Amino acid sequence: MGEHTVSSFDEDLNHIQRLVRDMGDLSGAMVSASIRALLASDNALAQRVVSDDAIMDARQRELDDRAITLIAKRQPMAQDLRAVVGAIRMAGDLERIGDLAKNIAKRVSAVGQTATPRKLSHGIEAMAELVLGQVHGVIELYGVRDAEGLKALRTDDEKIDVKYTAVFRELLAYMMKDPRNITT
Repeated sequence: MGEHTVSSFDEDLNHIQRLVRDMGDLSGAMVSASIRALLASDNALAQRVVSDDAIMDARQRELDDRAITLIAKRQPMAQDLRAVVGAIRMAGDLERIGDLAKNIAKRVSAVGQTATPRKLSHGIEAMAELVLGQVHGVIELYGVRDAEGLKALRTDDEKIDVKYTAVFRELLAYMMKDPRNITT
């Protein structure tokens, strides 16, 4: 984006963009930590993820408030308005990623005190890496306004769906092999 006549308008837009980046970093950290907590049965790490959700919620509220104030005071048009509305939408999606990470973390104590069998954890770790790659890629490409890169990244989402199906099938086979594994 070009510079505006009123520098405080640029500062407001930059602050919103920083909040999106911060939310992206936090959501990625929450996903990573929740998966590590799940695979290692680390309740302390899981609790940290649950508490990080309050930080994520606060950041989304701050972004929404700043965006609404910017729209009301500055009445942005065209590219600037698209950037602000896009930031609001991204914040909602990033907050949802944080919620899902929190949900994984909440399951850690229910899964039990035994670590996930290594064979099963490989698939879960691989899927988490794909997800983290998507989150980091979206934030990076958003920051540089690379629409073509974002389109390419969107097609990579199918890889996550394929991995999810594979992990689901592995877990079913694991449970069918020995019903005592169902709880884990």
